[in-house]
Amino acid sequence: MTIISSFADLFTLLAILICLLHRCGANYEVESVAGSGNVLSAKLKLVGGTAEFGPDVKRLNLTASLETDNRLHVHITDADHSRWEVPQDVIPRPALAPEDVLLHSSGLSNASLPGNSTMSSASSDLTFTIHTAPFRFTISRRSTGDVLFDTSATLVFKNRYLEVTSALPARGASLYGLGERTKRRFRLQQNDTFTIWNEDVGRADILDINLYSSHPFYMDVRPGGAAHGVVLLNTNGMDIKYGGSYITYKVIGGVLDFYFFAGPSPLAVVDQYTQLIGRPAPMPYWSFGFHQCRYGYKNVADLEGVVAGYAKAKIPLESIWSDIDYMDGGQDFTLDPINFPANLLRPFVDRLHNNSQKYVVIIDPAIKKEAAPPQNESVGLFLQRNGTNYVGRVWPGEVYYPDFMSPNAAEYWARKISDFRRTIPADGLWCDMNEPSNFKDWEPLNEYDDSPYRINNTGIHRNLNNKTVPVSTVHFNGVSEYDAHNLYGLLESRATHDALLKDTARRPFVLSRATFVSSGRYTAHWTGDNDGRWEQLAQSINTILNFGLFGIPMMGADICGFTGNTTQELCSRWIQLGAFYPFARAHAEKTTARRELYVWESTAQSARKALGMRYRLLPYIYTLMYEAHTTGSPIARPLFFSYPQDANTYGVDRQFLLGRGVLVSPVLDPGTTTVDAYFPAGRWFSLHGRSPAITLQTGKRVTLPAPADSANVHLAGGNILPLQQPGLTTSAARQSEFHLLVALAENGTASGELFLDDGESPEMGGVGGNWTLVRFSCNTEDSKGIITTTVSSHVVQNSYAPSRTLVIGKVAFMGLRSPPKGFTVYVNGAELKAAGTKSRTNGVFSVSGLSLVIGQQFEVKVVTSH
Repeated sequence: MTIISSFADLFTLLAILICLLHRCGANYEVESVAGSGNVLSAKLKLVGGTAEFGPDVKRLNLTASLETDNRLHVHITDADHSRWEVPQDVIPRPALAPEDVLLHSSGLSNASLPGNSTMSSASSDLTFTIHTAPFRFTISRRSTGDVLFDTSATLVFKNRYLEVTSALPARGASLYGLGERTKRRFRLQQNDTFTIWNEDVGRADILDINLYSSHPFYMDVRPGGAAHGVVLLNTNGMDIKYGGSYITYKVIGGVLDFYFFAGPSPLAVVDQYTQLIGRPAPMPYWSFGFHQCRYGYKNVADLEGVVAGYAKAKIPLESIWSDIDYMDGGQDFTLDPINFPANLLRPFVDRLHNNSQKYVVIIDPAIKKEAAPPQNESVGLFLQRNGTNYVGRVWPGEVYYPDFMSPNAAEYWARKISDFRRTIPADGLWCDMNEPSNFKDWEPLNEYDDSPYRINNTGIHRNLNNKTVPVSTVHFNGVSEYDAHNLYGLLESRATHDALLKDTARRPFVLSRATFVSSGRYTAHWTGDNDGRWEQLAQSINTILNFGLFGIPMMGADICGFTGNTTQELCSRWIQLGAFYPFARAHAEKTTARRELYVWESTAQSARKALGMRYRLLPYIYTLMYEAHTTGSPIARPLFFSYPQDANTYGVDRQFLLGRGVLVSPVLDPGTTTVDAYFPAGRWFSLHGRSPAITLQTGKRVTLPAPADSANVHLAGGNILPLQQPGLTTSAARQSEFHLLVALAENGTASGELFLDDGESPEMGGVGGNWTLVRFSCNTEDSKGIITTTVSSHVVQNSYAPSRTLVIGKVAFMGLRSPPKGFTVYVNGAELKAAGTKSRTNGVFSVSGLSLVIGQQFEVKVVTSH
């Protein structure tokens, strides 16, 4: 009888079983292994193969390298022919090697190869092992022996079909990521297939099909909370099958270019991932306000009426947006001369600016054929097919598509944006239809117009050319659309971001529908054309959490739904949730009934409450943006990011956290008067102050009342929130005094931080920049019944001038022992007397009348006796 002696043996058995269950076509053996420093390289030769999908590549090169202590890179490609890979100028990939890498069994020929060769480092928790006959490789965690990735003995590598499978623990892995698509659950479900191909398909159409973006990245959380990440850096179309005990990649081109991220915390995984692909772009402060848009605002007077409607209802409105209605016949960089003439639109935009509000317009990538430079003057500007500019069709009619791979096209795009902004100084640009979308039918030109293996495009294996430019079109330097399709939205976002930065010298705001790995360096994203249905309200949480994993933290959904006629109840509940999206915008399609937040008074009441809370939280949310920009951490996070050891959080996807401690538990079903919310162990305080604190030794579900006009929002004990007063614009809110809300953990401690800058400088927190960072901490001491709770600040940097005059006027404590016999407050060592006030309301102890300068260190002590 054979006994499985380790997890590694079990994974090997699973790999063999997977091979038996699936088509075991090609096999490779290791011819030689060599190592130098942090790199292991191997030569592989074909020993099997099938004719399906074309001939197999006979010889492969494998390179494995520990690029950092926390990142391992595995690259497999054709040994004899160069192949398409993600260009370095699109996603720069530095290799920073740790020292003292140990390589076992290196420099061996086939005749003397052992069963495996291992690469490891004393400073890294990642270990790479190559197995020789047949070839496969494993990635394991050195500290625990846990196997993270274990390929089967079957590797298929053809010109336009690559396949590799890894075994997974059947019951021990919780996977998240891969997309974009609408999902019922945030955690991947067994037998999910994810098609990676940017496609213009309405989110409302059907569940579980590929949508606008492509992100072949997943995070794997194991029992106990240890997490790691895996990305296949490949732009070609692919199907990724998650079978519960395995994950299979079926890719239609390129190379196998895997990166593994050690974690071991979920936050560490995202930090390591965005260190590779690029940190999220800092967003301007104003972009965290509330935005209103509609496809179908008829004219400038319509826009003016909407702005006035929000002001009359006293609902915050940061910006008004224009869809393609403002254009002349759907053409980019033009104005409808009747409904949106410059002599009416420009004064309207100027009035917005005078009121500290903003204006954002849509741009599509396609340029009307008649408006483009002549063919002989447009070399390198547009996509080519059969030796000439490819002609597609979208809103303006026949169009050319800028080739954003070309430097000439990026310069052309920047000029068009700059020229347009001389007429209408738009504050942000919204890149739509950039999968790219195409309404024109096509005729096949060459082999690229069909693939030997058909990925499950739109859920029914549609041809790759469906609703897009033909994949036989050609980019700069002869790159085919077949290979580069999924890069189009990323490249347009980059060109748009750079154009705005050059034209304004301020922090750009770009919103893009199509994204790829590293798009977060340039753009925000939204969920696209959703529908005004309850299930879409709930599913928006899954997508927003997913994009936080992908390094795109500025994420939202069309509040109240884009298509379909929503209801008052749904719209009210949607703004109660949407007010806590990182990016909060309402947007609707032109045939729907009007649904601005002031249309129904009950919805307006919900909006005032929810957005009032959002605007109070703006200093906290903006500080989360700084954290995202410097570490990649999501703004909206799943609960397991803060509570990875609580396995019950792994399946929670009807709630989410803002940062580490603000828990949002929205109503997601009609006719609901309560919410069943999960609370991890600890103390939880309602930010609405309508319920007593929840204190739990272990996590559990709690039934909460769900008033019709507000969502449940709780703060975890152990957090300090910087707050300001709400206003109708972010500018107004920023001028108010600060408050600190101190939520004590059971041991009497708490911490938090505040980042401040002007909200528009291109860099955020950079060396030599004008910014301020303050860290707050709270500790409690008990000496013979005399309890001293001390809040203090530590100024890390103070070069943002207003932080020398901005003040904290109030410090409120949640979780102080109650009731005290008496209390005394000391500010910077002096007892607070007539200058301040002390009060206790709903369990919150407040010290008001303070004048603590943000940029100066301070200390507030509350001494109580019991």
